[in-house]
Amino acid sequence: MAAPRRTTAGLDLEFPQSLAVHQHYADAQRAVDYLADHGFPVQNCMIVGTDLKQVERITGRLTTARVAGLGVISGLWLGLFVGLILVMFGDGGALAIIASTALLGALFGVIWALLGYASTKGTRDFSSVSVVVATRYEVLVEHKYRQQALDLLAALPGALPDPFA
Repeated sequence: MAAPRRTTAGLDLEFPQSLAVHQHYADAQRAVDYLADHGFPVQNCMIVGTDLKQVERITGRLTTARVAGLGVISGLWLGLFVGLILVMFGDGGALAIIASTALLGALFGVIWALLGYASTKGTRDFSSVSVVVATRYEVLVEHKYRQQALDLLAALPGALPDPFA
């Protein structure tokens, strides 16, 4: 059985070792920036986000009317775009082409949106946005440069937090 392919090709270090673990990305970035400012070969560093979690923010309630309205707007934009393309490369009345493609796009958009909403059968009557975020950020460095990095970061307050604290 063949080993699965790694998706981090080109990002790997030969033998990475941990410098510090931070609660915020900005702190890990600050540590690497400090190393760069002091001539450290930062191409031998990585910031790895770990302990991933998905955060979903509910943005509103979905009703049939709201879904239809959003479908009209989405379809209208698509229709306008298609109409403009047709006007640029075709002959004929520009206004008639843009108006007809916009109306057809709006019709298509409302039908498609309502079909999608109906397919959920009321199990998701809200809109939301979601993002995957890391809860910890570990700064890794190639083993050959670890001690040099530790020596430099010792002068930066908070750059080497105690992972056992």
